Amino acid sequence: MINCCKAVGFIFKKEDRSEADKILSVFTEEFGSIKIFAKAIRKITSKLKSGIDIFSASEIEFVQGKTKKTLTDAIFIKKFNNIIASPKRFKIANEIAKVLNDFIKEQHPDKKIFDLLIDAFDKLNNKFLKETDCILIYYYFFWNFCFIIGFRPELQKCADCFGELKSDEVYFSSKDGGIICPKCFNSNTAIKVNSDVVKILRLILKKDWQIISRLKFNLNSQKLLHQITNNYYAYLLDK
Repeated sequence: MINCCKAVGFIFKKEDRSEADKILSVFTEEFGSIKIFAKAIRKITSKLKSGIDIFSASEIEFVQGKTKKTLTDAIFIKKFNNIIASPKRFKIANEIAKVLNDFIKEQHPDKKIFDLLIDAFDKLNNKFLKETDCILIYYYFFWNFCFIIGFRPELQKCADCFGELKSDEVYFSSKDGGIICPKCFNSNTAIKVNSDVVKILRLILKKDWQIISRLKFNLNSQKLLHQITNNYYAYLLDK
């Protein structure tokens, strides 16, 4: 039995198949993450290619067969042209797509993730965004994504003993799930961070982009944020 379906989806990955086909990874409001077979879409004469592309939001129609979903129609809803035109922005877009690809199982709908995805790409597409701030969009997406899927880091108190964080000497522990105090520090599982890193993580989880985009962080703080983000990513992926 063949079922016809319609959905609003964001295309975050594409893979070539045979001479003219593609497999599209699409995150939809209605079905979550799905893979759709786009037959002959790489041909110049294809009508489908005019309504769907990587890092775009489209209204799509597809048929559900026995083994795969096949695209039958697509209409652009939103195109993020500034992202496609900028190598720096395009790289960040691919990093965000990797998060989805690594952590999201197929057909688990989540409107909060869909809304966060569009929110992050709207910010990344903003023509006034500084190239140096592009990486902040990735952190903004990743940490709020962690919150949505149930792995929000503890930033207000020690994630291990639940005591108050009174000292400037604090650490981030992926294993414990957030900031820990000196007495709970273990050199094998935690990284020393500074107050700037804790501050920006708190602002990110408040989604206070206006303040985040105006903050100035020194090189050491940027490196620390990059390090703990990568460590937490690897830790969650391993789990």
